[in-house]
Amino acid sequence: MNCNGCKKCGLKLTGAPSLEELKVAGRFPSEEERMKGPLAVIECIEEIPCNPCESACPQDAIHVGNPITNLPAIDYDKCIGCGICIACCPGLAICVRDYTYSSSEATISFPYEYLPIPEKGQAVKMVDRQGQVVCDGIILRVNNAPANHSTAVVTAVFPKEYYEQVISIRRL
Repeated sequence: MNCNGCKKCGLKLTGAPSLEELKVAGRFPSEEERMKGPLAVIECIEEIPCNPCESACPQDAIHVGNPITNLPAIDYDKCIGCGICIACCPGLAICVRDYTYSSSEATISFPYEYLPIPEKGQAVKMVDRQGQVVCDGIILRVNNAPANHSTAVVTAVFPKEYYEQVISIRRL
């Protein structure tokens, strides 16, 4: 899919895509897909020469193709939610969502490049795409491995009913 910020999908009209825009543009997993377990979700809206996510994916689930300015697309039949793509995205536009974490909770793994870095077990405020607090969450783990090139990958758990809204945490 190529998006030029048209009125049809609106992805570039407000600065951050809304959930509705992502769904209309086919950039968010369906209810059926989310039941498969952890999945990468790419909310990239910039048509720039970029494809590290495609190169990093060991399952060949992410495709940018030709031209290199295409928006990345995910094949949810191939994606295993490993999260390798999260830290490699220079636009910080990839997260891994897991709707199946438990009967009442979901998780999200996302890039975090602020200090201080949250710690396992820390209570946090989960935020939406506009930075507004949605619900409370708890940090499950922080991956700050050298392979991530100074981009921590933070995983938080939060109430399942906010699965579609939550995108990150409020800065500490």
